Amino acid sequence: MKRLKLNYLFIGLITGLLALALWPSIPWYGGAQDAISQIKSRGVLRISTVNSPLTYYTVNKNPIGMDYELAKRFADYLGVKLQVTVRPNLSDLFDDLDDGKADLLAAGLIYNSERLARYQTGPSYYSVSQQLVYRVDKPRPKNLGDLKGRLTVASGSAYLSSLRSIKANQYPDLDWAISTDLAPKALLEAVADGKLDYTVGDSVTIGLLQRIHPQLAVAFDITDEEPITWYMPRSEDDSLNAAMLDFFNDMGEEGAMARLGEKYLGHVGTFDYVDTRTFLHAIDSTLPDIKPLFVKYANRIDWQLLAAISYQESHWNPQATSPTGVRGMMMLTRNTADSLDVNDRLDAEQSIRGGSEYLQRMMEKVPPGVPDDERIWFALAAYNMGYAHMLDARKLTEKQGGNPDSWADVKLRLPMLSQKRYYSQTTYGYARGHEAYNYVENIRKYQVSLVGYLQEQEKKLVQRAALEAELGKGYPAVEPKIAMN
Repeated sequence: MKRLKLNYLFIGLITGLLALALWPSIPWYGGAQDAISQIKSRGVLRISTVNSPLTYYTVNKNPIGMDYELAKRFADYLGVKLQVTVRPNLSDLFDDLDDGKADLLAAGLIYNSERLARYQTGPSYYSVSQQLVYRVDKPRPKNLGDLKGRLTVASGSAYLSSLRSIKANQYPDLDWAISTDLAPKALLEAVADGKLDYTVGDSVTIGLLQRIHPQLAVAFDITDEEPITWYMPRSEDDSLNAAMLDFFNDMGEEGAMARLGEKYLGHVGTFDYVDTRTFLHAIDSTLPDIKPLFVKYANRIDWQLLAAISYQESHWNPQATSPTGVRGMMMLTRNTADSLDVNDRLDAEQSIRGGSEYLQRMMEKVPPGVPDDERIWFALAAYNMGYAHMLDARKLTEKQGGNPDSWADVKLRLPMLSQKRYYSQTTYGYARGHEAYNYVENIRKYQVSLVGYLQEQEKKLVQRAALEAELGKGYPAVEPKIAMN
C-alpha cells in the first residue's frame, strides 16, 4: 500500500509539471494568453481593412490585393485561417482594434507617430509620399497657401497630422474640412468627379486610381516618402509583433516580398492622361461588341488580360496593319497565323483565337521554375521580342546575381539586350528589349484600368438601383458627414 501511494505521488508530480508546461496552450485556459496563443487557440487571424485598388478588392468574386495576400500568407505562416472585415472609413478601422474585433489592421496605412500612444506598428513593406490632388480641368495650386477651394481630408488619417504641422510652421491660414464618413479613396474619387475641390492621398493609391479616374491630377507632394505598415493594439505583449518580424524576414529572404511588390506596385509608373482617356473611351464604345470573343478564348488567363493584350497590339482594330506586316486584333505574323490555322488575320475572332493559343504555347514553354502567376509576363516578353531573347534575359539576370525565375529581376535586364556590352554576352545577341519592357508594362496598366473601370461601372449600377429603391420608398438621400476644421 505504501509503494502504491508513492507511485500516485510520483504520477501526480509529473502530471502537475506537465499541466504547468502545457497550461497556456490549452484552449479552455481562462488566464491571460499572449496574442499569438490567442490567435492559434481561436484558429483565426482577424484583420480589418478598407476596399481599395491596393489593399483589398474582389475580381470574379475572388479576394485580391496586396494587403490581403500578405495577410493570407501571414495566417498560413501561423497555421490559422484568415478572417477579413472591410470597413468604410479609417475611424471604424481603429475602432475594431480598440474593441478587440481585429488582431491587426492591414489597410495600407502610413506610419504616424501620433498613433503610437495607443497602437504599435509592424515592419514597413513599401513607402509613399502624401500628395495634394485636384481635378485636372481646374487651376493647379502651387502650394498649400494657394488653394482656391475647400480641402477635405479623411478623419483618422495620417494626413491630418501632416497638415497640422504645415499649418503651424508654414501656412497659418491653412484650413480644411474633415470627412467622418468617407475613406481616403472615396475622397479621391469625389475630387475626380468634381464633387470636392482638393484632398490628400498617398502616391501609390493615387497612381492606381488615375488609371480609372484620369481626371485626378497631382498638384505636389506635401511630405517625403513615408513607410506603410500594419497596426496592432499597444500592449506589453510583443508576441504578435515578434511573429510578424519573423514572417516579414522570411518573405524577404525568399524573395516573396519583392514578387508581391512587383505584382501590385511594379507597374504604377508614369501616367499618361490622354492615353488613359482614350482607352476608357474604347472600353465604353468598342469593347462591348468584342468582349464575348475575349471571354470565349481567354483559356488560362483572365479575359480582361487578353483584352488588354489585344488593345496594346491593335487598339482593338481588327484591320490594324503594321509596316512589318503583322496584322489584326492580335497583330500576328503570317508564319504564326499559318501555324495556328488562322486563315484570315483581319477576322477578329480568328485573330483573338490564334493570339490566345500562341500565348498559351509560350506560357507552356516558360521554364518550370517560374511561378504560375508570373508565367504570363515571361510569355508576353517572348511574344513581343522572341522566345530566345527572353531566355537570354534570364541568363543575363542569373549572371548578374538576380533570380531568373522572378519577373521583378528579369524585366530590369530587358533593356540591356539592346546595349552591346550586355548583348555581346548573350547567345542570340541584340534585341529591342526596351520595347518588350514597355510592352509588358503597358499591358499591365491597361489591365488595371480595365478591371477597375468595369468594377466602378458595376458599383455605380448597384448604387443607382439602391438609390432608386430608397427614393421609391420616400426616404431622403443621406449626405456624407464633413466637419469643418
